[in-house]
Amino acid sequence: MAKNNDSIGRTLLVVIVLCLVCSVVVAGSAVGLKAKQEEQKLLDKQFKILEVTGLTKPNMSAEETQALYSKYIEPRLVDLKTGDFGQGNVAKFDMAAAVKDPAKSIALTPKQDKAGIRRVSNQAEVYLVKDDNNNISQVVLPVYGKGLWSVMYAFIAVDTDGNTVKGLTYYAHGETPGLGGEIENPNWLKTWTGKKLFNEQGQPAIHVVKGTANPNDASGIDGLSGATLTANGVQHTFEFWLSDSGYGPFLKKVHEGALNNG
Repeated sequence: MAKNNDSIGRTLLVVIVLCLVCSVVVAGSAVGLKAKQEEQKLLDKQFKILEVTGLTKPNMSAEETQALYSKYIEPRLVDLKTGDFGQGNVAKFDMAAAVKDPAKSIALTPKQDKAGIRRVSNQAEVYLVKDDNNNISQVVLPVYGKGLWSVMYAFIAVDTDGNTVKGLTYYAHGETPGLGGEIENPNWLKTWTGKKLFNEQGQPAIHVVKGTANPNDASGIDGLSGATLTANGVQHTFEFWLSDSGYGPFLKKVHEGALNNG
């Protein structure tokens, strides 16, 4: 009987030791891979910013992406309330963390919260796009808002008039493939190029229609067939980010020439 007990005890000891070893290996791997994962996330972000500005080329390597980003893109912080360029270390800015900090964000009222995001950071990161003469040719703004199933994240490139869309890309979402997931369709994204964000009175004017937009509608965007709620989410996203609670004050200053005047 004692031999049986010894056998069971040894078996349990071996199992416990194996579990501990495996735990240490898994934990070590997770820690070791974290830096690589963060590096890849940054690279993907840089590529998407370049993509929305039209600066990418087929089969770009990581080194090419980083070189192009360093040459043509300048990240800056913007104070959303005033529309002025903000202070702080842009390299360490984390909007997701800022939104969770009551000292660095504000709660939105139901009337303000058209995008369904509840809170907004006091500052936002924007990306100034330079040409070969070091002049700013466009600015990229990160936007996000609730769709049918998920929060949808995008970059929109805007001309130096603060009004004309140069490009749009959705880079993260959980919408239904083939329906709401069509926000990633290049053909749909191309319909945004050249559209006007604001009307002549300076009010947000971009709007997603049902069906096909009238070619003469300077701010009309084609709808998403079978994905009305996702399309509504896109609409509400831009209603918020073009408002005074979002990039409205900044884009007004861009329209007045702020980008190439300091």
